[in-house]
Amino acid sequence: MYGNHTSIIYGETKFTWRETSDRCLRLACSLRRSLNIVKNDVVSVLAPNIPAVLEMHFAVPMAGAVLNTINTRLDANNIATILKHSGAKVFFIDYEYVSLASKALELLLSNSKGFSVLPLVIVIDDINAPTGIRLGELEYEQLVRSGDPRYTPQPLEDEWDSITLNYTSGTTSAPKGVVYSHRGSYLSTMSLLLGWKMGNEPVYLWSLPMFHCNGWTFTWGVAARGGTHVCIRNTCAADMYEAIAKHKVTHMCCAPIVFNILLQGNPVERRRIVSPVEILTGGAPPPASLLEDIEKLGFHVTHAYGLTEATGPALVCEWQAKWDQLPREEQAKLKARQGISVLTLADVDVKDLDTMVSVPRDGKSVGEIVLRGSSIMKGYFKDPENTAKAFKDGWFLTGDVGVIHPDGYLEIKDRSKDVIISGGENISSVELESVLYKHPRVLEAAVVAMPHPHWGETPCGFITLKKGENEEKAGEVKEGEIISYCRKCMPHFMAPKKVVIMDELPKTATGKIQKFQLRALAKTFSVSGTRTGGSSTTGGSSTPTQRTPQSRNQRSKNTHQQPMEQAVLAKSRL
Repeated sequence: MYGNHTSIIYGETKFTWRETSDRCLRLACSLRRSLNIVKNDVVSVLAPNIPAVLEMHFAVPMAGAVLNTINTRLDANNIATILKHSGAKVFFIDYEYVSLASKALELLLSNSKGFSVLPLVIVIDDINAPTGIRLGELEYEQLVRSGDPRYTPQPLEDEWDSITLNYTSGTTSAPKGVVYSHRGSYLSTMSLLLGWKMGNEPVYLWSLPMFHCNGWTFTWGVAARGGTHVCIRNTCAADMYEAIAKHKVTHMCCAPIVFNILLQGNPVERRRIVSPVEILTGGAPPPASLLEDIEKLGFHVTHAYGLTEATGPALVCEWQAKWDQLPREEQAKLKARQGISVLTLADVDVKDLDTMVSVPRDGKSVGEIVLRGSSIMKGYFKDPENTAKAFKDGWFLTGDVGVIHPDGYLEIKDRSKDVIISGGENISSVELESVLYKHPRVLEAAVVAMPHPHWGETPCGFITLKKGENEEKAGEVKEGEIISYCRKCMPHFMAPKKVVIMDELPKTATGKIQKFQLRALAKTFSVSGTRTGGSSTTGGSSTPTQRTPQSRNQRSKNTHQQPMEQAVLAKSRL
């Protein structure tokens, strides 16, 4: 139907959907007949948002294999670990990542104890300006040309068969291999097309990494609407603004960190946005002030919530027409909520994990967000123990603490590990971060617990400052000013006792702030003071602090050690 419509734009390269279909069939044929790929073999790729990665999202399943898109920001050791754990038979490498991939392959070989486990390596050269860079003899375009466009894709015998393998870049634990099924990927794709109201022939900008939950399934979803993929190698302000203006982009997805990139773009990089660009955001709870700022530029934001194990977004903040009459600030607060279940998810709830009873819908009672449905992962690859821990009574345990408002909308209050328990009082790091974001000089903010000799723990803030025309003035911001600002906006016990100003906050490849690193740093700080709140803070571990048993016991309620029922184990077929 859309055979003559533009499918992919990448620099000077353009394909129609007829050409893309032809290329995918050729690649699938080469994988199957020339490289001897069979059902359930893993095909890995290390590349940025380029046409080849999009094509592999169709060609690899056409060959009956499982696609593993690797995070391009990982180091050689992590890449080697993924290649070994996944058992990848083929490894596609973008020409810019040949050096990194070579180191990973050397590590893989050195750790194999003489037994070669190296995958077959294929370099993806620049399609616009070939460089000739190789790692071995095979090259992607040669593989495409050698395939037969009359190839018949491998039939799908079971909708629960695996389609992709994604390794998490979580903020609280080591990466795990998450297995998606054909059924789950299809359902997630359809729910996002419906929930985001993506109409025919959208022009979609790839500002979200395709290695992140398969681009939240829009690698497939844009095809379903006959749309156009606009690929860019780098998610920078200049490239995004240029692509939006040149190709009349209608849709894009991103983590909130990309909002800051767009907002910090200088006047030379910016382009006037003629018609609103729809943005679907998720990955971390965005503060209302940030949503308000980005919409002033001409973007219309829809807030979603999800995680790798849920095949991308599982909740969406469904907008109601009556909210259009509210003040802009109030709209931003509503938009910051995580929302309601996507249409194809069976159920979502907020429960007390001890009793598995739902919390009251009062917007105050907290519990853990739990999900269930066919779009939830099949399980963790080669890891039945962690798969069992991830479920309870058939529910997937997200590890996120939230509330349900009277209108049924969910709102995250924190990660279970990020709740700060000070003297028995729960302090939401998300709420404190929202206050910090409202300070005119704060660009990014993260709050974690630090030791307190009396209260057990207390908030510690980490921030970066806005730069630009007022960079010198911004540099004058002091810790005391930020703390005083927080105390004016909230109860003193909730305000941070220490604020660290950093050049950059540690982040995962998907833009999530790595709080486990900040928590480790905060543990080296100590507070001395009285119960009335006067305090001073020092760095280093020379002053040991005693955490109260109460805070540890309360936090233990958020851990998940119970194995799931046998019925759930049976469903988690790997």
